[in-house]
Amino acid sequence: MNSTLVSIALLFSQLSLLAFGGGNTILPEMHRQAVDVYHWMTDSEFVALFALAQAAPGPNMMVAPLIGWQVAGWSGLAVATLAMFGPSSIVTCVALRLWRRFKDQSWRRAIQSGLVPISVGLVAASALLIVQASDRAWILGAVTAACAIVATRTRVHPLWLLAAGGAIGWSGIGQ
Repeated sequence: MNSTLVSIALLFSQLSLLAFGGGNTILPEMHRQAVDVYHWMTDSEFVALFALAQAAPGPNMMVAPLIGWQVAGWSGLAVATLAMFGPSSIVTCVALRLWRRFKDQSWRRAIQSGLVPISVGLVAASALLIVQASDRAWILGAVTAACAIVATRTRVHPLWLLAAGGAIGWSGIGQ
């Protein structure tokens, strides 16, 4: 196995175990590793892969296999997929059995209530990272803010927001 595949396996297996509160909680570290540490891609390439992964059906962490594919082709895709989803799946199965076993314990409720704000903070950090990496022009920052406001304050279907974003991109605004 070449060193790139080993790096992919180590990175994504570690991130898999850190993805507490959902996959988006590890996006800042995934970005830092892929862009700044390993120099596998640029900010804009990372954001493009993230956008593609979010548009595709399946788990929200499909960006990991896409990074593996970009870095090392089909073997990178396979290694990244196994590394990203394998360790966390095993830990989840074990934790779920224990979680059910101790469902009436007061310490379990205390842990659960303490983990909620941490998860929310990590997801917010991920959102900020994606905004910083993608919104290079002020107009794009305004589009992001408008989309966030519409998404949180109205019942507009997200597909309409995606369509609007595609239309804005197609028009060349912010390029």
